[in-house]
Amino acid sequence: MMSMENFKQFLVFLVSALSVGFVSIIFVMRWVFHFKEGLAWDGGLAEFNWHPLLIVVGFIFLQGIAIIVYRLPWTWRCSKLMMKFIHAGLNILAFILAVVSLVAVFDFHNAQNIPNMYSLHSWAGLAAVILYAIQLVLGLAVYLVPITPGFVRAALMPLHVYGGLFIFSTVIATALMGITEKLIFGLKDPKYKDSPPEAVFVNVLGVLIAVFGGLILWIATRPAWKRPSENQLRLARSSDLGPVAGANDGAAMTTPGDQETSGDQARRRNGKVEESVGRISV
Repeated sequence: MMSMENFKQFLVFLVSALSVGFVSIIFVMRWVFHFKEGLAWDGGLAEFNWHPLLIVVGFIFLQGIAIIVYRLPWTWRCSKLMMKFIHAGLNILAFILAVVSLVAVFDFHNAQNIPNMYSLHSWAGLAAVILYAIQLVLGLAVYLVPITPGFVRAALMPLHVYGGLFIFSTVIATALMGITEKLIFGLKDPKYKDSPPEAVFVNVLGVLIAVFGGLILWIATRPAWKRPSENQLRLARSSDLGPVAGANDGAAMTTPGDQETSGDQARRRNGKVEESVGRISV
């Protein structure tokens, strides 16, 4: 299990990520309601404002939390199935908000006779949403359908993890491109190059988004902060140890394949023991 020292380090990064994420949401809301026209669904600029707000709240913040939710030690007492539902639920909610944000920006462009899909930001953004949908469908099919063999889950887990981190990184980069694009086209007098208050404020928002993404990626890639395998968690429960107790840092450094196949291995071992007992009794 995670040592106390590692737990303190984890808490520092987790609190930092959550704090930066919440501040990013406050900043984007301030941008929308103070510097822009607020929110509406009328084909005007207020409708476009749903796009940055929902991207930051859903596609960035919620997706980031979904990525690290397995690594929260307080959730290690929950069953793996329950955590899969929580992980999937957060991702589905993030995807819904991202789709609504796309509908808002396309509807705004069409109402204002602005061309669609001409910038790198729009290309990368649409690609991220499509990849996210594929990742979501495959994740539900492979990891929430009971009939999927354990070896298939273990084989696809590295790709699933890499895909999630790649999509999240792409979303962060795309958001930064979108912020810059909006400021360049949206600020007329004074212009973006003159650093008016809105430009400075939104640049800070971009820095916050980048920092949040970096913190989430750091938390998600530390081997010592992985959720232990089910066997290790059962041993901890049987010893009446909390999710943070224990002195062996390496105990948490299991691969996703170990987590997916440990239950199958345990069932096979139990089956062999029962078969041996049956032979002896006969």
